Amino acid sequence: MMFRLNLFKNLRLSFFNTLLVLSFALVAQVPSGYYDKASGKTEAQLKTTLYSVISSGYVTKSYDYLYTIYATSDVTSDGKVWDMYSTCTWTPGQKKCGNYSTVCDCYNREHSIPQSWFDSRSPMVSDAFHVYPTDGKVNGQRSSYPFGECANGTTLSRGKGRLGSSTFSGYSGTVFEPDDEYKGDFARTYFYFATRYENIMTTIGGESFNNTVYPAFTSWSQSLFLKWHRQDPVSQKEITRNNAIYAHQKNRNPFIDYPELAEFIWGTQKGKAWDVTSVNDQPVTTHFFSYNTAEKTVSVNIDSKIMRFSIINISGQKVKSGNIEPFAPISVSNLYPGIYFIKYESNQIKAIRKFIIQ
Repeated sequence: MMFRLNLFKNLRLSFFNTLLVLSFALVAQVPSGYYDKASGKTEAQLKTTLYSVISSGYVTKSYDYLYTIYATSDVTSDGKVWDMYSTCTWTPGQKKCGNYSTVCDCYNREHSIPQSWFDSRSPMVSDAFHVYPTDGKVNGQRSSYPFGECANGTTLSRGKGRLGSSTFSGYSGTVFEPDDEYKGDFARTYFYFATRYENIMTTIGGESFNNTVYPAFTSWSQSLFLKWHRQDPVSQKEITRNNAIYAHQKNRNPFIDYPELAEFIWGTQKGKAWDVTSVNDQPVTTHFFSYNTAEKTVSVNIDSKIMRFSIINISGQKVKSGNIEPFAPISVSNLYPGIYFIKYESNQIKAIRKFIIQ
């Protein structure tokens, strides 16, 4: 596993220290001063302050209203429902479950923190930050099992993720393992839930939590989610979702806005005070990252200067490197299908983006 440790270390150093120098295209629309109260706090105190920030002014929506939120929070570039559990194509508002027997019959609302863990109480039951639109059949397969990793799990036809016996150290029960491209999404969802509902975490069940306010997680799940958080950085999908949900619920997921917060609360930066100004006051040069699936090229369209880049595969191997010319695409047509990270930097920009070759 050394290759993954090296990858995570490299990603952490570049990502958590500098990835938040975001482009105009990818900027998370954080209201001015929203997180100021959390600045200077550490560990449990930092988590508690964030709880105060993201619960203040929270607007509870009905369970059925989730479908309204999904119309802007969980849509693909071609206007379809973004389902992290299947390859099915849904039109927002159409083919909502009902009954189902196979994958792609219909889609419904998946509680990433199962309802049975909190007795379907409000406002958790309709909090869009942890309730996702997913295929009904795969949702049923996941059931109330915790997220985890399994070597030989069962994947349904046209489904994503797999169900099987845990192979992650510290837990041996049945788990549902999501696809790699969404593991970070779910990790940050769990960080959000443990923070937003800090006041009732002692009453929350499930194998991932330990009935404490802090750290809130069992040791194995904390290690798992930190691993996923580091391995799968924040994507444009999450940023778009964060902004869309904020428009309805009037709160945000801080671990999408500032991913390094997870390290200050549970990870490598414990004991150090988080400073919101250290990530807000960076110089910014406008740049736009894109991946062209048809031509199999990646582009970082910068408004000035040449930048260095390197492309790293999921095994931590550097597969390509060089300089990025302004507005010049980089061909990745010779790379195998899989998850890749492109790291690019100049004197003013240092960032990592993820792209997937199908």
